[in-house]
Formats: sequence, structure tokens, C-alpha cells
Amino acid sequence: METTRNNIVFLSVPESLRGQFESMAHGHHHHDHEAEHDEHEEEEDSGSGFSIDPAIPIPVELPPGESSLDLEQLSWEMILSGMIRVVARETALQGADSAQEGETVSAEDADYYRHFVLAVKPDILEEFTEAAILKARNGDYDMALEIIGALRGLFPAAPSVLLNTALILENRASALERSGREEEAEAEFEPAHQAYKDIIALNPPFPDGLFNAGFFYMKRQNFLKARDCLSAYLALEEDPEPVLLPRDKRDKAREIVREIESRSLDDEIFRTAYDNIRLGEEQKGLEKIRVFLEQHPRVWNGWFILGWGLRRLSRWNDAAVAFTEAIELGGDNSDTRNELAICLMEQGKFKEARKQLETALREEPENVKIISNLGVLALRNGDDDEAAAFFRTVLELEPEDPVAKNYLQGGV
Repeated sequence: METTRNNIVFLSVPESLRGQFESMAHGHHHHDHEAEHDEHEEEEDSGSGFSIDPAIPIPVELPPGESSLDLEQLSWEMILSGMIRVVARETALQGADSAQEGETVSAEDADYYRHFVLAVKPDILEEFTEAAILKARNGDYDMALEIIGALRGLFPAAPSVLLNTALILENRASALERSGREEEAEAEFEPAHQAYKDIIALNPPFPDGLFNAGFFYMKRQNFLKARDCLSAYLALEEDPEPVLLPRDKRDKAREIVREIESRSLDDEIFRTAYDNIRLGEEQKGLEKIRVFLEQHPRVWNGWFILGWGLRRLSRWNDAAVAFTEAIELGGDNSDTRNELAICLMEQGKFKEARKQLETALREEPENVKIISNLGVLALRNGDDDEAAAFFRTVLELEPEDPVAKNYLQGGV
């Protein structure tokens, strides 16, 4: 007896297969399993005492292009894949208004499938985590998120899985930002932000989650939130049951909190100015950042935000002055130099713009935005061959980059 849902066949376990399922489930179980992430998955490592329940149908994933199951072809891979997809979907749809009747399985059945998968593959957490991280490093973020989604189904309470989800989402948004696709990146940062909010809310607190959330908020210029996360991280050592933090991370967190406080970057005006400009309300943001700079004229981040708002309004001369000030006050980084180069290019100062971009590229040799701007600068200079070389490099790093694709396909 079988029913099909979403490319998954639910198979009543025939008598002839029951013994085989039992032996395979138990035969694959290792009693010496020591997970790298043991502290994050106390309840998850099941397997011991697992037994097949013949009353619960087995989900089997159909091979691509197949619409029915050939029992001769039935494999462990199809069964495990079916179970993993079912529990991933059940986890994703929990509490979702869009969940349709019959679209997911009961919580009890989902739990049974989790135990089944862990009995057969006790090392799945490490195996899938490594696979997801590798996919993300290679830029295949969709596949990385699919693998992590499967782990979230299997280990719904594991903080390490939630953190890896946040990191992959953040890296995908950062890749879009680096390639100059700022609006798309902005939309992609939202799910990463939500994942970090879930991590911060964990009880007991998750040290690595708080530490990484601090850096996420710093990149988003939300120094107030960054300070809160890193301070909460440091406070774990003062708890009644203190957590021993790695010395390098503890020192880094302390240094950043001190820097944020000494430069008043946790000032609400700074955060509001950044948000205004990010959301296209440049004039409002410029008013706010000027108030901040009156109070803190030597904080380079304020000059950077001022330059960014002015550049977005095409006020090239004023923006260039602000970015130069930011560099002189300590904001000498590839981002500031890239922004300054854009202003210089628009002022027709091609030689100076090139100098800034080359300095920025030495700091970040694989920054797509900088290489792309070198290509645009070469075009402005009338050097088509050099432009093509830069844009080819861009496509090696970011195969979907629209500017480089457009140029190399003859669109510019």
C-alpha cells in the first residue's frame, strides 16, 4: 500500500521487508559515536533502543522523473532522503499559516523518522554540516541552504545548525553586496537577521551564536546591537555557572566593545542616519549624521556615512571630501577607497581613481566590486582590452555579475 505526496511515496512496510529494515537500522548504528558538536545536541543523539514501528509508513523519495515506485529499485538512499525531506518540511511548516492539510506529517511521525535516520546514520550532523560549508565556500548557497534545511529538520533544537543557517544566509547576502547588487543584498540580509534574532533568544545562551551575531551587526553598522551581543557574550564568564570563553575571542570581543563605546558608535543618531540612507531617505540621513559629527568630529565612521549619503545623491565633490577625511581619521580600508574612487571617476580624475582602486584591491584581491570598478574605469579610459580582462576576472569570481555579463556579451 502506498500514497504519493510532493514526490515522496509513503510505503506501508511489507512483511518481507520488516526484518531487513530492522537489521539495517541496527546494523548501521555505532555505539562509539562522538560528535564534534556534542554540547549542542544532548537530546539528538538517539539510535540506542530504536525499533521499527510497522504501523508507520516509510517515506521514499522518487528518483528524478519517476512518478511511481519500483520496489526492485528501492535503496537506503531513497528511504533516508525521503525521511530527511519529510522532517525538513515538517520543521519549515511548523507554525506557518500556509501549511495545508496533508502537506506535512504529524509531530510524532516526524520524530520517529528523525530517530530512524540517526539509527542508520549516526554521523549525519558532521557529514551534512561539512557538505553545507563546502557548498557555501564554493558559492552554491542554494544547495548549502537545502542541506542545512535538512539538518534543521533532523536537529530542530541544535544551536550549531541554527548558527550555520545564519552564516550561510549572511554570506549569500554579502556576496551579492560585493558584486554591487545592493538592493538584492538588502533583501537577502533580512532572513540572516531573523536567524540571528532566533540565536540571541536561545536559552541557555549560545556563546558562538552571540559572538557571531555581534560581528553581523557590526557589518550592518548597528554598533548598538553589536555591543549588546558582545557584552552578553562576555557576561557568560560572570554567570553563576560560568562559561569558559576562548581567550582570543574574549579579547577580541572586549576590544570591540571598548572601541564602540569610546567612539560613541552605539549612539542612536548614528544608527538612524545609516538606516535612513540605506532605505533611500538620504536627506534625512545626512541631517542626522551631521548632528553626530558635530558631537564626534574625529570618528571616521561618521565621515564615511556622510560620504556614502552624498555619493548616493551624486554629489561627487562633497562625497570625495568626506571619504578623504574618513581615510585620514583611520578609516583607511578597501570600502572607503572604493567609494572615493567612484567619486573621483565621476569627477574625471581617472588617474587618482585608479590609484585608490589598486590600493583597495591589494587589501581585498577578490573583491568583485573593486575589480568591476577597475573595468568601468578602463572603459572610461577607452581601453576595451583591459576592461574585458577585468570583467572576465569578475565572472570567474561571480558568474552572474550583471555588469560584467552585459559588457562581455556586447551590451555596453
